[in-house]
Amino acid sequence: MNNRLSSALHTVRQALHAVRRALRAVRRAGGPVARAWRHHWAHRLRIWAAVLLVSLTGVVVGTMLLAQSEIPVGPFRAEMSISPSVEGGTEVDIPPLGSLHLDSHDGPIHLKVNLGSLDQQRTEALIDDPTAISAAGQSAVDDVTKGVLQLSLRALGAAIACALLLSALIFRNVRRVASAGLIALAVTGGSLGLAAGTIRPGSISEPRYEGLLVNAPAVVGDARRIADNYGRYADQLAELVSNVSRIYTTVSALPVQPAGNTTRILHVSDLHLNPASWNVIKTVVKSWDIDAIVDTGDIVDWGSSAETTYVNTIGQLGVPYIYVRGNHDSSAIQAAVARQRNAIVLDNTMTTVSGVTIAGIGDPEFTPDKSETPPAANADDPGTTPLLSSGGQLAATIRGSDRKVGVALVHDPAMAPPLSGVVPLVLAGHTHKREVSILPAPAPPTDGASPAPTPTPSGTPAQTPLETRLLVEGSTGGAGLRGLEKEEPTPLQLSVLYFDENQNLKAYDDIQLGGTGQSNVEMQRNVVGAEKPAPTTDPSVFNGVTPAVRRS
Repeated sequence: MNNRLSSALHTVRQALHAVRRALRAVRRAGGPVARAWRHHWAHRLRIWAAVLLVSLTGVVVGTMLLAQSEIPVGPFRAEMSISPSVEGGTEVDIPPLGSLHLDSHDGPIHLKVNLGSLDQQRTEALIDDPTAISAAGQSAVDDVTKGVLQLSLRALGAAIACALLLSALIFRNVRRVASAGLIALAVTGGSLGLAAGTIRPGSISEPRYEGLLVNAPAVVGDARRIADNYGRYADQLAELVSNVSRIYTTVSALPVQPAGNTTRILHVSDLHLNPASWNVIKTVVKSWDIDAIVDTGDIVDWGSSAETTYVNTIGQLGVPYIYVRGNHDSSAIQAAVARQRNAIVLDNTMTTVSGVTIAGIGDPEFTPDKSETPPAANADDPGTTPLLSSGGQLAATIRGSDRKVGVALVHDPAMAPPLSGVVPLVLAGHTHKREVSILPAPAPPTDGASPAPTPTPSGTPAQTPLETRLLVEGSTGGAGLRGLEKEEPTPLQLSVLYFDENQNLKAYDDIQLGGTGQSNVEMQRNVVGAEKPAPTTDPSVFNGVTPAVRRS
């Protein structure tokens, strides 16, 4: 309350200072400006501008001071408040675990929910009766809906009352006071209407989490359940409240049990010899109950024999580690990875782990100490670049297999175009920048003939063209030493991918940790189909390596 009062008073002081500065500037001006200032129409305009300013100040002060309420939600006494905001959205604070940020609606109103206060009687009831947790989750929808409606009415009344009181103290004129009240009613009511009209119920399935890394899976919940019920707001909210209830009632951050037919694969890339990466990977493997790890290359910096000991940690991870070579990885590094007992090196080969068949091929170029790739003799023909040729080899291997392949691994996104329509998901790295896109459909033959439909593993032509999604991972090693070259260190990024029993990607969690010297953690839940990635048409990605293209 004290913070809100201080913030409101600071806003009022800023507005008054601005008015005083404007008045002093006008008084100092002479000639036509001064005469215009003394005109009766200018006098009226000043009065109504003052009424508007006082009314808006009353709306802001009233909302920040009085637009808050307390409602029971599950075992909590949730503190809800509304404050002015440009971006809108909802913030759910769950101390000490962190907070969830939802893109629930557009501005100018921000909703904040604090779940930091427990009701002792309700908590004891949940502990004594475990089935009550589910019941609490089901009733949470009605509780929150009722609380938001009450809070909206409270905010409307507080804004109008504060605007009337402030205008009465300043103007002492019934007409101006009434006008200030009507302006407050219009502004506050319009803001609440805009928030209600732009509400996005599905945003609860894609929260952004900020807090402790080990608590993220428990707070956000299981992606498979959320993905399969996308759009069902009540069920998702109930699941969210149930998950948080489990954390508090057991006094520990227990991860939500995944569905029995969900496969969780951790995607890492571009570790670049950063020893801190292994601790992050171990934490995610344990907290998310990971089934396998895929690494899309550049595990070291120079590919030297001295760096081979860096990969020994792979054997301590406890899950299969599927790896493809990057342009910083030599054949010696690839061999060192292959010697780890749980490692699987793919080089135009495939493997099946936890029901997901993965194919992969290493980067055809080894350029650890070059900032540029020299142009090839036939560089004018983009179809013959080494990167596209390698992607074409992997595509041919997948087409010739009798198994359904769910994922293809390459290091450089420039290797991905030949895989369009061949496999539903391509994972890559190399760019140190996270990106999601849909690969363009394969170009039709130049002779004008219709392209042959993509065959299924059984040999039967597919009825619809296969859409291929490209997920480019950031650097799990924060780009190594290169990450310190800029003002802000490169963050450590990795993703948890959720697959169903048909090898379909249902959702993925993007995890980001602050770079070297920073400790902030963010996690973004993404439901496949809800994020609508734009088709990628950047020629620098899909036309292969042209002369003098920089390679990181």
